[in-house]
Amino acid sequence: MTERSLSAGANVPVDAGAVRVEVSWAGGGGGPEVDASAVLVAAGGRVRGDGDFVFYNQPRHASGAVVHRGKADGAGTVVDRIEVDLARVEPGVEKVVLVASADGGVFGHVRGLALRLVDGATGGEVARFAMAAGEETVLIGGELYRRGGQWRFRAVGQGYASGLAGLAADFGVTVDEEGGERPGEETKLPPEMRERLSLRKRQVAVSLEKHGAAGLVARVVLVLDASGSMAALYARGVVADVVERMVAVAAQLDDDGAMQAWTFASNPARLPDLRVGELPAWLRHVKVGQLGGLFGRRTRRAALPEGEVDMKTVGIGNEEQKVIAEVRAYVRSRPAAAPTLVLFFSDGGVHRNADIERELREAVEEPLFWQFVGLGRSDYGVLQRFDELPGRRVDNVGFFAVDDIGTLPDQELYDRLLSQFPRWVTAARRAGILR
Repeated sequence: MTERSLSAGANVPVDAGAVRVEVSWAGGGGGPEVDASAVLVAAGGRVRGDGDFVFYNQPRHASGAVVHRGKADGAGTVVDRIEVDLARVEPGVEKVVLVASADGGVFGHVRGLALRLVDGATGGEVARFAMAAGEETVLIGGELYRRGGQWRFRAVGQGYASGLAGLAADFGVTVDEEGGERPGEETKLPPEMRERLSLRKRQVAVSLEKHGAAGLVARVVLVLDASGSMAALYARGVVADVVERMVAVAAQLDDDGAMQAWTFASNPARLPDLRVGELPAWLRHVKVGQLGGLFGRRTRRAALPEGEVDMKTVGIGNEEQKVIAEVRAYVRSRPAAAPTLVLFFSDGGVHRNADIERELREAVEEPLFWQFVGLGRSDYGVLQRFDELPGRRVDNVGFFAVDDIGTLPDQELYDRLLSQFPRWVTAARRAGILR
């Protein structure tokens, strides 16, 4: 494709199957930070829900058609990137609106602002639009839209002095009215928790990029050991902190924004699905069985709230093979296009080695990867040895242990947590386990 420099209102056909949108500006100079985002607009000029707004805190559309890739610096210029797979844009979406927002000032203080549309396959430039503005804090740089069965790009250049609130009013996106203006599930979180999640999501993205898995989508499942020996970790809030840190993995990776969860000891129990915005309330499920209730005098108890698990039925033993079998059955009964990543936390005491090995060997041909994390210096049995066991087409299990996970920096945790999963995805695709 040839280079095309457009003025506001001009349009060009887009023959590429996928494109990369690059919003660029001159770095340094103390001007505002610029963020790129995209709005998927349906009939009537409105979004179908807040999930149709893709930005740095909600970087992937559920369809996989639009992904926010983040910023890159080079030669005095900063670029924020969004990828659009036009072939995957759902039929109900009429256009993808490409937006730039200024954080900490107005666009009149931003130098060299431009939008560049690049062919995702060849890297050739489809269009370039140099933008200029004054008191606006949000600009619609352009839009990809359907016309007569073909995609086209139009340079727009319209702005809002009212920020994302003005954009939201036009397209029906919900914004955080407390000043954050960040649509999506994260806006339901307390400010400090939301800030931690935002940073951790970026760290997860960095870890994925390190391992060649940027843009990877997966179903994420969380499994929490609730055996008696875990009581101190629950009491000190270590497990609750682990859950919060894993929410960032699901928010960055998960195919539907909900993380399935189990707890287990002598028996497994399915916990309610965990959505990002429900994290503070969901943490009430993070607990172990009560020893006094198990072995002491029987007393009449009030009915449990809806969705609450009676931890006395879970027990205090170690029966990992039961919850592994239950997660496998869940995945088989609910097939998904994306692979499944199981994040399994335990403090050890593993003794059902033969049963666990049988379950994990049988799971080799299934589209799920088991990442076990040991919490302390205990006996992890076959979980620790599984990487060395022969006779498997692909290595479907990862394991590492830490003495005190609370002291492990987030970036190091995510690097270790996500180091083997991308390699398994590649191997499983070659073996035909994943499509």
